[in-house]
Order: sequence, then structure tokens, then C-alpha cells
Amino acid sequence: MGHAVRFARLGSSASVPALRRLRRHWGLLAVCALFLLAAAFVFDDYGVAVDEPAQYAIGETVFEYLEGAGDSVFDDLHVPSDRFYGPAFELSLALAGRMLGLNSYTKWQEVSRDVWLSRHYLTHLFFLAGGIFCYLLVLRMFGSRPLALVAMLLFLLHPRLYAHSYFNSKDLPFLAMFMIALYLGHRAFRRDTVGAFLLCGVGVGALCSLRPFGFGLFVALSGLLVLDLALAGNARGRGRVLLLAGAFAVAASLTYHVGSPYLWVDPIGRFSETLTVLSSHPNPAENFFRGEWLYAPDGPPFDYIPVWLGITTPPLVLLLALIGGGWLFRQAACRPRDIPRNTSLRFGLLVLLLFVAPIVFIPVMENNIYNGWRHVYFLYAPLVLLAVMGLRWILSSAGRRPMRVGALALAGAGVGVTVVSMARIHPLQDSYFNSLVDRTTPDRLVTQYQMEYWPQSYWNILRRVVQDHPDQKIVVSQLEFYRQIDLLPDAQMKWVSAPADAVYAHGFYSDQPVSRQVYSTKIYNNTIAAYRVEHLNSSDGAESIIHAAMSGDPIRTFIRTPTVKRSSGTFYLHENRIVYVAEEGCSEPRLGGYGIFHLFVRNRDRLPGQDKVYGFLRVNTNPDALQQLDDGRCALVLLLPDHPIVRVHAFRRGEATIPGLWNVWFGVTAPIDEAVLAGEPAASSLFDVFHDGDALVYVKDGCTDEEADREFLAQFFPRDPDALPDGIERDVFDRTVAVTTAFRLWDRGARFGDRCVARIALPPWPVASVRTGQYDETGWRWDVRFAVTPPAVDEAVLAGEPLVSSVFDIHLAGDALVYVRDGCTEADAARSFLLHFYPVDPGDLPDGSRTRGFENRDFGLWDHGARIDGRCLAVVPLPAYAVAGVRAGQYDDTGERWVVDFSLVRPDAMRASLTSEPVARSVFDVFHDGDALVYVRDGCTEEDANVDFFLHIVPVDVDDLPAGRREYGFDNRDFAFTTRGARMDGDCVAAVPLPGYSIASIRTGQYDATGDIWSVELALPDGE
Repeated sequence: MGHAVRFARLGSSASVPALRRLRRHWGLLAVCALFLLAAAFVFDDYGVAVDEPAQYAIGETVFEYLEGAGDSVFDDLHVPSDRFYGPAFELSLALAGRMLGLNSYTKWQEVSRDVWLSRHYLTHLFFLAGGIFCYLLVLRMFGSRPLALVAMLLFLLHPRLYAHSYFNSKDLPFLAMFMIALYLGHRAFRRDTVGAFLLCGVGVGALCSLRPFGFGLFVALSGLLVLDLALAGNARGRGRVLLLAGAFAVAASLTYHVGSPYLWVDPIGRFSETLTVLSSHPNPAENFFRGEWLYAPDGPPFDYIPVWLGITTPPLVLLLALIGGGWLFRQAACRPRDIPRNTSLRFGLLVLLLFVAPIVFIPVMENNIYNGWRHVYFLYAPLVLLAVMGLRWILSSAGRRPMRVGALALAGAGVGVTVVSMARIHPLQDSYFNSLVDRTTPDRLVTQYQMEYWPQSYWNILRRVVQDHPDQKIVVSQLEFYRQIDLLPDAQMKWVSAPADAVYAHGFYSDQPVSRQVYSTKIYNNTIAAYRVEHLNSSDGAESIIHAAMSGDPIRTFIRTPTVKRSSGTFYLHENRIVYVAEEGCSEPRLGGYGIFHLFVRNRDRLPGQDKVYGFLRVNTNPDALQQLDDGRCALVLLLPDHPIVRVHAFRRGEATIPGLWNVWFGVTAPIDEAVLAGEPAASSLFDVFHDGDALVYVKDGCTDEEADREFLAQFFPRDPDALPDGIERDVFDRTVAVTTAFRLWDRGARFGDRCVARIALPPWPVASVRTGQYDETGWRWDVRFAVTPPAVDEAVLAGEPLVSSVFDIHLAGDALVYVRDGCTEADAARSFLLHFYPVDPGDLPDGSRTRGFENRDFGLWDHGARIDGRCLAVVPLPAYAVAGVRAGQYDDTGERWVVDFSLVRPDAMRASLTSEPVARSVFDVFHDGDALVYVRDGCTEEDANVDFFLHIVPVDVDDLPAGRREYGFDNRDFAFTTRGARMDGDCVAAVPLPGYSIASIRTGQYDATGDIWSVELALPDGE
């Protein structure tokens, strides 16, 4: 009896400290109780995430492997790369499911409601565990329970993370485990015992088994141990550090290995393979960021993570973290010598490093992250710790207790604002944005950032549809609805074949509410999902629609061929429905794959949410919605939106070589007015090309698959290349400037039966002409050129005498040259034109042209003109400076085809300026007129004018010559008469400017192939 009393007293006294400890942490207990209570009410408000079935499959596959199913079981995973993902948490969920008596893995078949809900609750519990360890870590760091409680609340009340804590079983468990591992790391370095480091190694190994980012913490903690090793004063101290490091490394390695069964067969080889695959993520996902799609293989821009984190995190946390980071940096700067041995400061700097390093490292290494910043949600753990450091500094700076209480109250108010915000947008907290971004402008967010990836709006809408239509079967057109149906309490509400009496839900707007209802989900004045629900009764049910459609002509038919392994089938259009009929029937081997339809609308503004950005509605279907026909074939009905659909891209998931797949395009509503096609095309070749206002329309009747699949190219030649807006990429073709765009028929048009139609917009700047066609690896298959804006020329100019005539007549019209030729062929129009301008003053030439004495402005007809009705016409502006002569013509690969020289200066005007006697006489009289030499001959023949002139100028100082001519001792300025003068009424006059330096003498004359015809030497007075 005495022993019993004594033992009772001992037990009672032993429980007192535990009770006291619990009382001291009443805040922690209260927060846990509140979160558990809230979870009990809201955990079924979140739907099945789009990636959750794949995550579920990972855990169940590994469980089967542990039960002896063999290594080949990993081949059954939906995505092969899933075998490289750490399965530790998924395996825990699979084990918990069996302990709860829930159904086992069913290979992508139906999963019970209880399985999904239990996964959600257990995932949230693990997130709550991360919050508890956040509390414990801050308590260890600063010894303040109020501060630890604030830290826990900041950790748990991030709106996006709270929502993800139910349905995201990969990113959120990693965040929670990251916080747990941080706690264990801090504890290990504080206690400095082998047991503490063994436990820390277990935590870090478990973290690595969840995601490879965990190796970053392993490296960071190993770095601290290396630092301790360097600071150890003697061999005994170094031996102890090595012992602790060994315990940590062995525990981490073993835990990682145990938590990754895929590695067991070949640990080293498969570990290397895992790092290779996960370092360059195989998922070719895209990031929708600031209104643009960024392709993940290129890596995110440097501001990607900071912007996402900044606009989706409560501002209170951001502000406090900024203060905390500044305080930590100041502490390190003021006491740099204390860093190696000051455990608290060193750990704080480690936290800062763990936050900053991934933000810098990921863009530099071009790591593939997408869907906002969910891959780096673990950054929130160090961010919260930095925020707590900031709050602690504020409290320590507040001198009096009321000020400290006030600071805590303000922090509490910030937490309260976050709670209210979460309640207002429940259960769409995964689309939370803070007040740092525009949340008031309608649909601003959905056109700038990815709003909903998982997506939860499907479950939200489906529950409302079922509540409003409790007695009807539900047929949905989005695959994402499929898993949500598993969450419905009524087991009868499953995927069904389309019956005569059913309710259809579609992912698009409706402007016709008669017998239809639109269910939409909005957040911050942004529509993130909109679904039309339409009730089909027995008279207009799916069977009636199918037979009515099949009585009409098909819009697209395809058959299986030896080279194209796909099922044969036909698409029909009936009213606002598309009917697909599979010839192989519902038992066709690959009919288990589901169909995806991209519906391209004419007006993007009619689309909901982010669909506006990429211009089509994505509608997924499932084979369970197929209708078995009496003749054994299988049919699928797809209801279209009420607004016009231009074209449809229909395909099945999988490899193109697997039988049963189809991948086809077809048109529904032509994107053009038939009146346009009734007119004359602007150009004709394999396709007719029409100019329709501010667009080009391509049309071909009797269009084949090969012609439809070939890529189009359009080169737009601007009327003024120098006036193109900045930032436009310019291409140079044969010394002409163009702006090029490439597209496929399905990007800009569709195939309607046997007719192919495409429409592309013209650039917003003035276009002179277009060269367009189709090409492949061999080059152009066909191409045409035509004018978009023909040059305007006064016909009176063309009626007058040309300046010169050759293959083209050349006229002068104001400050431009006009080239014209009637009966012009395509070959005439295709040749390049040469055009050399000789100035009155060589100093007017651009720097690069002065050495040769003329400016080269060669051009193509399509730059400055057009070919219309057999006439080629081009208008080329003259330079701004005074032009003395011009050389013009055309050339091709064989050389010059024709060339003419002519002057723009009148000879009578040049002669009128001569008042003195000539300084030399010969076949031509040579006058010195100011700063020019003037050559004059009366009774001049064309032969006299066509002989080339030479002009050699000897300077007073040879250093005045251009560098390349100093060795000759004179400046060579040979010229053609027609570019420096003119012949009128039998008289020839030419004027040549002299250089600005002092001239000693000049030798000039004419020459041909036999030598000098005549020459004179002259000295200018006073050495000019």
C-alpha cells in the first residue's frame, strides 16, 4: 500500500512540469485548436488539384513497389519523370490511407471522395506542424513567446499557402519540412551533440527526399560545419567537429536513401540520373507574367521571383522582412569578427542566404520554374524569420512597455487584415494578390498574371451546378471537372454517357440566357472562370443531335493510313454543336485517351480570364461522355459558344504514332466577308491574295493537307524605312529593308472543307508593297509581290519628256525621280536598280561616301513602287543636298543590264556665272569659277560628252590629301560628263567642285581605252 501511494505521488509530481509547460504555451495551443477547427469546416471547400492525381499515383506506385511489385511498376506512372520525384510524403499519405481503411490505388480510375478529403486534411496537418516548428524555432532564437506566436501566425496565414496546404501535396509539405529542418539545424548547433546532429541529418535527409531544393540546406549546414572545423583550436576540437559532421552526413544520406525507393536498385547511378532530370525540368510549361508568355526552358527573368513574391505576400510580412534584413546586415557590418563564433548572428545570416541565393541562382542557371512561384514556396520560411527579426528590432527600439504593446498590436492588426482578406475570397485564396498590384481595374490581373493553375474554380462551380440541378445527370466539357466529380457526396454523380435528359457544363460565356445559366467565379473584379450550363431534354438530347448532324455534309474527314497511325473519323457541324464520329467505335484500343478542343474565337474580348491572352478556349472531353451508336460507331457531342468560332483544333493526348490518336484542324466560321473574295485579288499564285482594308486574305480552293501545313512568309516593305518605329526588327533583302512575319494557316485562318482561308493584319505603319508566299526547307514553293500603297504620280509628269530614256523612262517630279515602264515583265520588276547621286558639293555626302565621290542608294522596285496592270512605276526621293548628276540603271547576278547618266543642273545656268577668260583651252575650255572648274564646249556631240574626264589635283601641302592618296601626290577626281554637267542645244557644260585645301596645279582632260584624248595643265592664281 505504501509503495502504491509513493508511486502515485511520483507520477503526480512528474506531470506537474509538463502541465506547467503547456500552460506557458497556451497561445500555441489556442492557435492550433483554432486552425484544426477551421480545417474541419473548410477542408472540403477545396477541389482536387490538376496535379493531385499524379501525386497520388506516385505514392501508390511506391507503395506497390515496397509490397514487391518489382521495378517495372514505375513504368505505369502517367509521366515517366514522376519516378524521380521524392515520394516520402506521398508514401506517408498512402500508408495513412490504408491505416484509415480507404481504397487502394486504382490506376487512374475512380478515387473515392474519402481518399481525396483525407489527403487534404493530412496535408494541412503537416502544414500546421510546420507552423508549430516555426513557433519553436523563434522561441529558441529569441526566447519570446509573443514573438514566436506572431511568427507562427505569419507562417500559417499566407493566403496562397493556406489554400495550397489542402491540395498541393508537393510544394507545401516541402515548405513545412524546410521549417522543421531549420529548427533541427538551429538546435543541433546550439546543443553541439552527436544526437542533435543525427536528428538534424534525419530532418535534412527527409527534406531532400521531398524535393531536390533540399540539397541547398544540406550544403549550407555543411558549410557551417566546415567553418567550425576551421575555427577549431586543436586536434581534439577538430576531431569533435568531424564526428558531428559525420553523424550529420550519414543520417542525412541514409534518410534520403530510405525515403527514395527508386534509388535502391542503383543508388549512385539513379541519384545522378535524378539530379540530371530535375536540374533541367522536363515539363515544357509556360509562365504567364506581366501579360506575356515566358517559356520555362529559357529560365525566368531576374525579377520573376521577386515580383511574384512581392505581389502575392501580405504587405506586413514584406515590410517586416525588409526591416529584419536591414538590421541583420547592419549587425554583420558592425561586428564582422563576431560572425564566425556568434551562433545567433551566424544563423541569421544563414537564413538571409537561404532566402537570397535561390532568387539569384534560379535565373542564372535557367532552372525551369512556372505557375507563379509555387516551386519556391520554401522561401517563405526564411522570409518569415527575417520578418520576426524586423519585429524584434522594432520592439527592442521601443523604449517603454506601451510602445512595445502598440507595436505588437499593429502586427496583430496586420494579421487581422490578412484573415479578413482570406475570408472574403474563400476558397480562392490560391489566387490572392495584395494591394501592391492593381486589383480594381476589371480583368486587369487575368491579363497580366496567371491566376489559377490547379484550378479550384471547377469545384466551386460544379457544387453550385449540382445544387441547382439535383435530379439531372451532369455532363461536363472540361477534364478538370472529372476529378472534382469524385468529391460529390452523391455517388451517382459520375461521368456518364450523354443521356437524353442531362445538364451540360461548358467553359465559356453565353449571351443567350434562355434555358441556360452562366456560372462564373470572380476575384478582385477579375473573372477567372465562366461556365455555361445548358439543359438538354429528351427532344433535343445528344442522340437527336448526332443523327441530325450526320444527315448533313461533314466538315472534316480523316482516315488511318500506313504512315499516320490515327483512328478514322468524321467531324460534323450542326447548329452550335460539333459532332465527332469515330469509325472504330467505342471499343477502339486507344479510345481511353481524352480529346482536347481549342476553339479559336473571332473576338478575343469575348473570352473569359486568361483565354483572352492566347485567343482560344480550351475544352477537354473524356471518353466516358461518348455516345454508342446503333451501328457500333462512337460519337461525341461538343457544344460551342454562342459567339463565332473561326476554327477548331481537335486532338487526343499521346504520341502521334499511337493508333487511335487524331490531330486535326478545321474551320467553322469563315473569318472574311465573301464580298472580298468576289473582287480581283491583289496577286495570284498557288493562293490568291486579297487586300482587304488593313489585312491580307489568302484563299485557295481545292486545298490539300500538304498545302495547308506548309508555312507562310510575308515580307512587308515600308514606304519610308527610316520612319519605322523603334524596336521593330528589320531584315535586309538585296539592299532593301523589310519586316518579316511567318505564320501557318492554322495560326491565322482555317480550312473550310477543301478551301483554305487565312487572314493576317497589315503592320500599323505605311506599307509600300508585300512579298509573300509559302516555303519549306528547299526555299520558296511559291511567292508573289504586289503593291499595298502604290506611289502617287501626276500623270502630267509622265506625259512630258523624260530626263533620260532606256529600259525605263526617268522623269523629274519635284524632289523625286520617277521610273516608269509600260509592258513591264516580272523579270524587269525583280531586278535591282542602281542609283548613284553626285552632289554639287562633295562635302554634302555622308562620311562613308566621300572617298568615292557619290552616294549609293540602290533599291528594289517594291521599296518605292509597284507593278500594276503591266506597268512598273517607282518614285525615289532625291537627297536633301543639291545634286549635280545621277547614274541610274538595273543589274542582276550577271552584271549591269542597262545604265544611264544624266545631270540635274542646266548648262545655261552654269554658263551664266562665267565672267572671266578660261584658264586653259583645248577640246573643252576650262574656267575657274570661284571654288569650281567649269568645262565648256560649243557644238558638242554626244560622243564628246560620253568620253570620261580625268581630273588630277596637286596640293601645296601633300598632307592635305586623303591618307590613301598621299603616296601618289595628287587627288584623283575623275568623272563622267553626264553626272557633272549637261548637253543642251548642242553645247556641253560641266561643273566640278574643287577641294578646300590650297592647290599647286591641276592636270585635266578626257581619256578612253587608247589613252588621253586631250589634256591641259594649269596653275591657279595665288596657289588657290
